[in-house]
Amino acid sequence: MAIRNSSAKWEGNLNDGSGTMRLGSGAYEGPFTFASRFADGPGTNPEELIGAAHAGCFSMFLSALLSKGGFPPKAIRTTATVHLGDGPTITLIELNTEGDVPGCDEKTFLEQADNAKKGCPVSKALAAVEIKLSAKLIAA
Repeated sequence: MAIRNSSAKWEGNLNDGSGTMRLGSGAYEGPFTFASRFADGPGTNPEELIGAAHAGCFSMFLSALLSKGGFPPKAIRTTATVHLGDGPTITLIELNTEGDVPGCDEKTFLEQADNAKKGCPVSKALAAVEIKLSAKLIAA
């Protein structure tokens, strides 16, 4: 299986320093600061990137499960909201997904969405964090 890497560089102290994060593929490189992580400053933050990774992994895994069950989706759209609490600690991840899945009934979609929440590799890696799921079948 594949091995992936990313990197980060931080310069300066916590409050006034700044850094960059870069995906190993080169598809993304961007700045991050104390303000972009703990307030509303420009740039990204680790939690935002974790959310993107989780939403992507979940969507692909749900698509695979539905396809295997005979319901290849037209589209799966997922957002991941990552909550950063005191500590700082990631305290909660909320997955919100909608599926356009021709021929699929709501019960099957919801079951497979729950299976994807439990089984996608990023969910497994983040198992120490509470993960909530809201799933909606938008077309059958």
